[in-house]
Amino acid sequence: MSTHTDALTQELVEFIEIPSVTGDEEDYGNALARSLERRGLAVERQEVEPGRFNILARAGKPEVVFCTHIDTVPPFFGSRVDSDFVYGRGSCDAKGQAVGMLNAVEKLLGEGEDRVGMLFTVGEEVLGDGAIAANSQLADPWAPSFIVVGEPTGSKFVKAHKGCFHAQLTAHGVAGHSSQDIGPSAVHELVKTLEQILAAHWGNSEGIGPGTVNLGRIEGGVASNVVADFAKASFLLRAVEDPAVVQERLLGLLGEHVELRVEDGPYGPVRFHVPEGEDSVVVAFGTDAPHLSKWGKPLLFGPGAIIDAHTDHEKVSRREMAQASARLVTLAQELLARTDAESN
Repeated sequence: MSTHTDALTQELVEFIEIPSVTGDEEDYGNALARSLERRGLAVERQEVEPGRFNILARAGKPEVVFCTHIDTVPPFFGSRVDSDFVYGRGSCDAKGQAVGMLNAVEKLLGEGEDRVGMLFTVGEEVLGDGAIAANSQLADPWAPSFIVVGEPTGSKFVKAHKGCFHAQLTAHGVAGHSSQDIGPSAVHELVKTLEQILAAHWGNSEGIGPGTVNLGRIEGGVASNVVADFAKASFLLRAVEDPAVVQERLLGLLGEHVELRVEDGPYGPVRFHVPEGEDSVVVAFGTDAPHLSKWGKPLLFGPGAIIDAHTDHEKVSRREMAQASARLVTLAQELLARTDAESN
């Protein structure tokens, strides 16, 4: 495969060079819209908030929808190409997914199949606000039977992924000189609660595995010789239980001076449709899928490795991207044949 000339690589490089960190997705969204319009699809910008929009595109009445997200994690960095890989922010998560899907839809349209559509969402890397908006605003002629979500799965179909439960803990104390018997210290109170959370059992789901928790950020206090009046921490729990169960357990672990705030959109484990005869895997990372319940049976599939996503060496194999795009064509044909058979 040549270094610079194949069409998928060229379009992916163009997309990578457009920064689209969560909250600043507009320019890349417009580039996607132009690419879709060039392919002959009708494009709709679906506002999520001022300056931020999802992209919906269709030819006819979509029964199978390809979906991936517009936003990337920070920081932005540009592209680099060699004979095997395209590197850069979003290369596998998820601009490489978008390029493969665009190419697949173009081929399907060229074969006369117009019952496919595309959904590109903002905000997946944070709280899924784009997907939540798409679900709440689903309207005719959109009534898909299947939605194929693109994420880096190593081009394997995923049968399930864990849920996500984002939360923040806030501890309150009494400020004062650390030589005196005063308090409580907000930092001490927070640390004791965090010890409880890290030691707790967060369930185990057959075929998915145990729930896990990652403490991502801690802050508080002003100096080592001052009793802290304030401290907070944020964490993400990869859940295998219903959010209500998780929340109840968390509330039972809080210290007297610690409060829990749950971020919007917690969800439990998600199970996916897997085509007959395909090997499948379970993944721990989250997707937009749990927020798209009205968009048909979900599938999760895409080129690239999750271990490369969110890193300073993010990359996607050029060969794998092309092969995954071809598989999306046959997948859409299989799913459409299934819907035809079920409707007869």
